[in-house]
Amino acid sequence: MDFLTQVTGMDSLVFFSVLAAAAMHAGWNAVIKTGTDRFTTMTIMSGASASVCIFLLPLAEFPSLTVWYWIVASTALHTGYKLFLIKTYALGDLVQVYPLARGTAPLIVAIVSLLFLTGEITPSVFAGIVVLVGGIWIIALRGGRNLRRINRSAVLAALGTSCFIAGYTLVDGIGARQAASAASFMVYLAILEGIAIGVVYVASRGVSGLRTAGPAWKGGCIGGVLSLSAYWIVVWAMTQAPIAAVAALRETSVLFAVAIATVVMKEKLTAWRVAAALLITGGVGILRA
Repeated sequence: MDFLTQVTGMDSLVFFSVLAAAAMHAGWNAVIKTGTDRFTTMTIMSGASASVCIFLLPLAEFPSLTVWYWIVASTALHTGYKLFLIKTYALGDLVQVYPLARGTAPLIVAIVSLLFLTGEITPSVFAGIVVLVGGIWIIALRGGRNLRRINRSAVLAALGTSCFIAGYTLVDGIGARQAASAASFMVYLAILEGIAIGVVYVASRGVSGLRTAGPAWKGGCIGGVLSLSAYWIVVWAMTQAPIAAVAALRETSVLFAVAIATVVMKEKLTAWRVAAALLITGGVGILRA
């Protein structure tokens, strides 16, 4: 057992796999950001993920009844998360409200883990989570427009989104540990989630919305593969390491998103963003030390 495993419960393979998942997570969020119709793109993404998993069904063990409870609960939470995320994007500046949503969730997960999941978090891991989350909050509060311009409704929607993120993270981490494998849990979760989002979309817009989606299909399919791959890694990692540590490390996706915004979208690299990047990197360093 290496030093990283002793300190965080996360070996090097898990650690760097979650970082790769964070980069992919930032990628699919960039797809959503550049899309003209986020609800349609999100629905196509979920459908693409579900389609991939349908082909994997013969390789996945059928979940037990107990695991199905977790999968159904997770489906409801993931669906709520996506609907709240779309609403959050509509209300506020993406550069700020998205990090606010992502940065609050790992802190909630860490607190719940401390209270109810005995032995999951060491003091050093909790310190790393706090530093990392602090960096994310700087991006949320000072990384884009002035805080005074943020719509209060946008802040509330972002915080609501963070509750859904924390909820599905804990449910998926516990559920996947009880499943035959993380792969089995993910295959059935992705299929059920794709169906749920599809039903909500058709109920609100009808099938014609997807027929006329045009360019959203390409971005949605690419985003779906990235999203499925990224979260598959995260769910697997939560069966190998403390849920809170994985949840926090996953949110380095915000740092990758800033890099994408700076390099690809030519957004200005402000002093606040540099300070936030240093804090996030420091938090990762504490988790890695």
